[in-house]
Amino acid sequence: MPSRATKYNPFFMVYGSEAVLRTDLEYGSPRLKAYNKRTNKETQENSVDQLEEARDMALLNSARYQPKLQRYHDKHVRKRDLNVGDLILHRRQSNQGCHKLTPPWEGPYVVAEVLKPGMYKLTDKKGAAFTNAWNIEQLRRFYP
Repeated sequence: MPSRATKYNPFFMVYGSEAVLRTDLEYGSPRLKAYNKRTNKETQENSVDQLEEARDMALLNSARYQPKLQRYHDKHVRKRDLNVGDLILHRRQSNQGCHKLTPPWEGPYVVAEVLKPGMYKLTDKKGAAFTNAWNIEQLRRFYP
């Protein structure tokens, strides 16, 4: 008696073998008639060789692409640096209680400390500091 998986799922696959439908077995599909174990083994080995070659080509293409991408990035991205004391806005973290006309930026806040390039500690105008650090991607310079 066939297992439950093969009884109800004709596409059930076992590792290392190919699924064959019952109708293919009963009516003798061309795929089954043309099956030859020796030639299939050779074809599989050729496919594996071609796969390795395709992986090598992909690796070479990636190695060529990376420097071009770096040059493009360096050419088109403007570097932004903020200094201590600059007024900035930070991106709103939650949209709860907001409507579609609510601005996406909150602030202004003051840069209190530069932790490393692109990471900043903020304070509000009264001097109360935020506990978390902010990435430059969530910050925008404020011009009063």
